[in-house]
Amino acid sequence: MDQQALKRGAAEAALAEVEEHGIVGVGSGSTVDAFIDVLARSMLPVKGVIAASAASERLLHARGLPVLGLADIDRLPVYIDGADEIDPQLNLIKGGGGALTREKVLAELSERFICIADASKRVERLGRFPLPIEVVSYARSFVARRLVALGGQPVWRQDYLTDNGNPILDVHGLQLDAPLQIERTLEALPGVVTVGIFARRRPELALIAAPEGVLALPRPAAASAAPAAGG
Repeated sequence: MDQQALKRGAAEAALAEVEEHGIVGVGSGSTVDAFIDVLARSMLPVKGVIAASAASERLLHARGLPVLGLADIDRLPVYIDGADEIDPQLNLIKGGGGALTREKVLAELSERFICIADASKRVERLGRFPLPIEVVSYARSFVARRLVALGGQPVWRQDYLTDNGNPILDVHGLQLDAPLQIERTLEALPGVVTVGIFARRRPELALIAAPEGVLALPRPAAASAAPAAGG
């Protein structure tokens, strides 16, 4: 089974999480694109869909789905998004496509966060995929130096700006054994907009597609991350 078929399998499984006549949030990336196609073809009546990226929003319009903005809603029953890495505690690395800030906003707003992915995204420990960090342009070099001091190797994602108009640093080599602590530490750096670790707001459920079927992994009760210093 090819990877695209696996992504579609995860997307089809996620459809059961969407309420009729409700509102659904979607992230970005190829697995989310598959979900948008599945949602459009299902003819499931939804009140509206809110997207975490301009690219996803364009696809929603192209598929004839009703699109809402963040200002239009005060609750989000379910948010569907992919991941670049997923560990056993359902901590995630996200942001390979650059939409991490808006994705984190929708994840925080959601009552249920559902991660959809193929089995290649499962890892025992986060960190093989470089960690995306959105920064304000003014502070890019400053943040990069701080990341080097923390043991990382930041690489500026050249010729790219997020939908918010900010650059991204892709950081290699950071030790992510304590994802929650690292998320808090990095997001506290002046000039950092968002870090692509999703440990404080993990998904309630991960739907992982493999050749033998879709595995539903509920969020474990306790996170593996250590508490932040002083917490």
